Parts: sequence; C-alpha cells; structure tokens
Amino acid sequence: MSQPEARTTNGTVRGGWETGVAVFRGIPFAEPPVGELRFAAPRPAKSWDGVRDALSFGPPPPQPGVFGMDALSADTGDDWLTVNVWSPDLGAGLPVMVWIQGGAYTFGMSGLPEYDGLTLARDGVVLVTFNYRVGIEGFVQIPGAPANRGLLDQVAALEWVRDNIRAFGGDPDRVTIFGQSAGGGSVASLLAMPRAAGLFRRAIAQSVPGTFFTPELAADIANEIAAGRDLSTVDPRELPAAGDALTAKIDQWIDRWGRAAFRTIPFAPVVDGDVLPATPWQALDRDVDLIVGHTRDEQRLFTIIDGSEVTEERAAAALKVLGPDGGTYPNAGPDELYELVNSDWLFRMPSLHLAEAHGQAHLYELTWSGPLGACHGLDVPLVFGNLDRGQPAALLGDPDEAAAVSKRMRAAWTAFAATGDPGWPAYDAEQRLTQVFDVQPEVRPYPEEVSRLIWQHHDFAPLPLIS
Repeated sequence: MSQPEARTTNGTVRGGWETGVAVFRGIPFAEPPVGELRFAAPRPAKSWDGVRDALSFGPPPPQPGVFGMDALSADTGDDWLTVNVWSPDLGAGLPVMVWIQGGAYTFGMSGLPEYDGLTLARDGVVLVTFNYRVGIEGFVQIPGAPANRGLLDQVAALEWVRDNIRAFGGDPDRVTIFGQSAGGGSVASLLAMPRAAGLFRRAIAQSVPGTFFTPELAADIANEIAAGRDLSTVDPRELPAAGDALTAKIDQWIDRWGRAAFRTIPFAPVVDGDVLPATPWQALDRDVDLIVGHTRDEQRLFTIIDGSEVTEERAAAALKVLGPDGGTYPNAGPDELYELVNSDWLFRMPSLHLAEAHGQAHLYELTWSGPLGACHGLDVPLVFGNLDRGQPAALLGDPDEAAAVSKRMRAAWTAFAATGDPGWPAYDAEQRLTQVFDVQPEVRPYPEEVSRLIWQHHDFAPLPLIS
C-alpha cells in the first residue's frame, strides 16, 4: 500500500499508515515564531515544492523543567507551530476533533504519547493535535507585543483546520475543539474570542481553570521575569529557566499578586480587551454546542505532588485566600477542607459556572477513581483511550474498569462531535442534570450541591494586581 498523501494550501504532505489509520505529523501551520517574528502573532506557514514528509512530530516550544519537559523539548529546531492529523478515511467527510493540551499555560506539547490519536480516530473522527507557545513565549505580557500569543497560535491552528481538513477526510463544518486543564481554559477562552468565531461548531471543556489575569497583574509579573532585560534578546531555550526561578519564589509576591501567587500561577490568559475582550463567563458564544465538566477530586494530585502536611492553619489559609466571601464548608476537617476549596476555586466551580453561563451545555463529573481518586488529569487517558502509555496512565486503577469508563467517555465525545448530542440532557437551573462517569454511570442532579451553593454568587473575575 502506498503511503497516504494530502494536498494542503501550502503543499502536499506524505504521512504513514498505522493500523489502518493515515497519520500525518509535524505539518507547519505557521512560520517559526523566532527572529523577527519573536513574540509576534503567528503568520501563515510558507509553501513548499514537491512532497513534504510528515512522519515526525515537530519540535515543541521551549519548556520548563517540570515533569521532565525540558528534556523532552531538547530538540533544537524552531518550527514549533505544527499540526498532526489521524484520519481513518481520507475521503469520508468525518467529524473533526481538535485537541488543545493542558499544562498550566506553562508547558505542553502535542507529541506526548498520551495524546496519540489512533484510538479516537478508529472511533470515527479525524483527530488533530498541535503545538502552541506556552510560558513566557506564549503568555507573558511583552511591551509592544500582542497579548495571549498562545491563544493566537490556537486560532491559527484552527484556521489551518478550516482551510485544509477536507483533504484529510474531515468535515470543516463539524469541528469540535476539546481540551483539559489549561487546554480546557483555552477552549473557554476561544468561546469568548472574536478572532475564533466560526472556526468550530462544538466545544468540550474539561476541568476549566478559573484563572484569568488583568493586564496590570500580567504586566507586573512580566516585569519581575524580565528583571530589566529585553526578553526578545534572550535565547528562547533559556527563558523557561527565568519562569522556573520566578515560580520557585512566587510566594514572595502574595501581597501583590494574591491568589495567583498563593496557588503558584505565573501564567494565564490576559483579559486585554482585544484578543480576549472578557472572561468566558461574560462573553462565551452560546451558539456553540458545549460539553463542560470536571473530575471529583481535582486537587488530590497537586496535594500529593506538593507532599507537605495539610494542617488546620494551612486549610484555613486556603479558605481565607481562595474561598468566596463568607463561604464555609460545614463539618469538613482540614484535609477535606483543603481539598474542597482548592478543587472548587481552581477547576470545579469555574467549570460549573461556564455551563450555567452557556444555558444549554451538557455537564459531567468524572467520579471513577484510580489510586489518587478521581484526580485532575484522570480524564485524559480515558478520553483518548491510551490506557497504557504516557504519564497520566499512572493515575488509572483497575484496567477492566478503566477500559469500560474510557469506552463510555469516548462514545459520548465522538457522538457529540458528530451530532451535538453526547447522550444525556443539557444542564438547566431547575433539574441540574449531570452525567456522572463511573463504573455504573448515571444521570443525576449535580453531585456537588454543597459547593454549588457556597460558590453560587462568586464572580470569577480576572485576577487583579493588589498593590
């Protein structure tokens, strides 16, 4: 069998076959954002003559040391902005699912094994992943440069999908974006961005973080990172170390940066009034079909990684800094209180409020538990069906149960991409129906009612500069 080929607007690419699926990797969707294009909005990729091999992932953008990402990004190439496509049928006009990976807006790359698209493609969709700028390159506020460059990269990738996906067997009128953690926050941001309007029909936002910055906070963080330097003169691969250095001592700025410093969050989308005019809860596109949800034990993974004891004082501080005005969790001991307030502030309540703001979203909660409970990131291997590869696979428990839950979630995600119906009713203010994914799945009123009532009047406004 000859190798699969597809003609894009920039030229023809040649991929390979993997268990009957055509796979293309490392296709440029924008010029490398280096040199004169450093910290600029993405520009369309240049065309090429002949047939370009698309067999290997493109190099990821520079990464910090967290989770060994710096070693994984040691490739010295600068063609960071590339897409990858898995297609079960190059001529079928299938629904398209475009994945936006997470990583705290700080790290992340499309070539990780947990994002392999073979299983989802075999479920009947064209699966697309891509790189976007992260950390300082993508989200630090640079004087004279556009804000939210990482989000602009995502728009450019979606424009590439619009213009080219038909050549890979995809239907450009049935594009679903989906992402988790910072990827879920990116999905939410795209729902509120005029530049992204019309580029996708449906969206799935998994574990949406509620962290958005005001321009003043973003500028102050940028000033500390720059330390008087012109960041455009610093080698891109040296910049993540500056971000790491800031993160290591970020608690020094709690009095100025508040919740962002308390939770060690140096990067987030900036509500700049242009690229991102308002928060998603204020300005999301309600004409886009939406699934949104979270895991039950979002904070558990971070507590384990942190490793320090949760004392009564630490739990009380979390409630004081992160909790809503006057909010209390009745009868919660220190460990439970710490878990609940952190889970609710960072992921659970922003996700719920996004569903409520949309009005016709389908809400879910993942309650099936691995060794760390239903923790943050557990949904990634389940949604992709990659249960035996990548770091998130370590979060899984019983393999038979994992396979069953994965099958249900993949079926819901792909059905939604095809038809807009994931198989359960939309959430509304009266019944609050929610799909609960577990060994025995059920549709029931939103399970976290105590938290919902505590946070019901909270406004997830952009985080301000305090002084």
